[in-house]
Formats: sequence, structure tokens, C-alpha cells
Amino acid sequence: MHKLRLNLAHAYMVLFLLYMIAPLVVMSGAAFNDSKLPSIVPWKGFTTHWFSDMIADQRMMLAFGNSLWVAVAVAVISILVGTASAILINSISGRVRTVVYGLMISTILIPGVVIGISTMILWTKMGNALGTEFFLFNPGLHLSVLGQVSYIAAMVMLLVLARLQSFDAGLEEAALDLGASHGQVMRRILLPHLYPAILAGGAVAFFQSIENFNVTQFTRGGADTLTVYVFSKVRAGITPTINALAFLLILVTLALALVYEFNRRRLARIEAAREAEARRAEALEEAI
Repeated sequence: MHKLRLNLAHAYMVLFLLYMIAPLVVMSGAAFNDSKLPSIVPWKGFTTHWFSDMIADQRMMLAFGNSLWVAVAVAVISILVGTASAILINSISGRVRTVVYGLMISTILIPGVVIGISTMILWTKMGNALGTEFFLFNPGLHLSVLGQVSYIAAMVMLLVLARLQSFDAGLEEAALDLGASHGQVMRRILLPHLYPAILAGGAVAFFQSIENFNVTQFTRGGADTLTVYVFSKVRAGITPTINALAFLLILVTLALALVYEFNRRRLARIEAAREAEARRAEALEEAI
């Protein structure tokens, strides 16, 4: 019976991986098919000219560049807001904690369309009320950043808050008793413990922003992002240049994942070596 359950678990894992990877393989294959349709069926021959067409498509390159800088801005601001919110929520208790936590989480539950429309109306109405033409109050990519941060920061907060649960508050008290300032405690004790969650939150924020459409569509003004560009091409007909760009993005993502994994294993080996050295030193002292 145990062997049957194990085989079923392995079969489920294989099917799950195929379900996740097969669409990416098909999409990547279409980037090399000599067909005007983004498909691998029928296969009309191997080609790489879709990559040159992708580079020549100035509108798509501009949209992709806009998506990148919006994603970077969203990631940076979300890290700051989400980390600060997590530290605040972790340091308070009672009803205040419940209210602040609920307010942060509620943004995740709001549909993106509502956030996009609300962001646009809020800032344009503020501009009209103040009687100013300052660019901040007009639709544009800066409003897309603000709209996306309003809910993506909550995702970062959840990751950092989970990491905080394993933090020993006694380390802060000990450092303060030894004369460290609150700034030093933050820089040298708390933040180093939170770095893995902060980096993970930044990655989540970046990719959530890259794929965002609803908020961006209502706040972008006349600017294009990659998702908006793809949506606009649906009616005119999508070409495999999109698949070529997607294939390159997949390669970059895989490369970053491999670099992260190699670095994680390297640090784990270093930490294991340090622990082994400490145990040997402790055993030597006890022997003496």
C-alpha cells in the first residue's frame, strides 16, 4: 500500500510538472517556427528571424522597457512599504494590529480593475481640486506604479512578516543593553535576518508588476507596457515576435534561478563548514 501511494505521488508530480512546463515549451517552440501564427502546428521549418523582427519592433521594445522600469520602481517601493509594514505589525498587538493587518491585506482582495479606476480617479480629482497641471496628477506610468504598489506591497509584507516569526527578539534587547543604537540594531541584526524574505518579496513584486494588466490599463495614460501592447495586438493579430521575447525572458529567469541556487548551496556549505569547525573547537576544549 505504501509503495502504491509513493508511485501515485511520483505520477502526480510528473503530471504536475508537465502541466506547468508544456505550455512554456510550446510557446518557446513557436519562436523558431517559420509561420506567421504563434504556433508549432503545423511546423513549417526552423527560423530565427522572429528575434530580429522583435528587435526591429520599436513599439514592442519601448513597451518592454516601460514594463521593466515600472517593475523596478514597484519592487523598490513595495520592499520599503512592505518591510516597514511587517516590522510595524510585528511590534504592536491587540486591535490596532488587527486593523492595520486587515487594511494591508484587503488590497489583495480588491479586483485590479477597481484599483486601476480608483487610482486614476483619485489622482486626477486631486489635481482638479488643487488646480494644478503637475504631471503627478495626470495619468501615466507613475500612476501605474502607485496603483500596483497599493496591493503588491501587501504581498511583500506577508513574506517579511513570516520571516519575522523566526526572529529572536532577545537579540535586539541584548544589543540595546550592550549600548547599540536602534539604527545599529536595525542594520546589523534585524535586516540581515530579513534579507532572504526581502529579496523574495522583491522578486515577487517585480514579476507581479511585469504581468500586470488591469491596473496599468486604466492608469497608463498614453504609454504602453508589454501586457498592454500584447492586448492591443490581439485584434490585429499576434505574431511570433511575442514568443521570441517570451523565450528570452524564460532563459533570463532560468539563469537567475540557477545563480540563486548555486549561491544558496555555496553559502550553505560555508555555514556547514563553520558549524563543523565550531563543534571541533568545542570538542577540543572539552578534551583539554
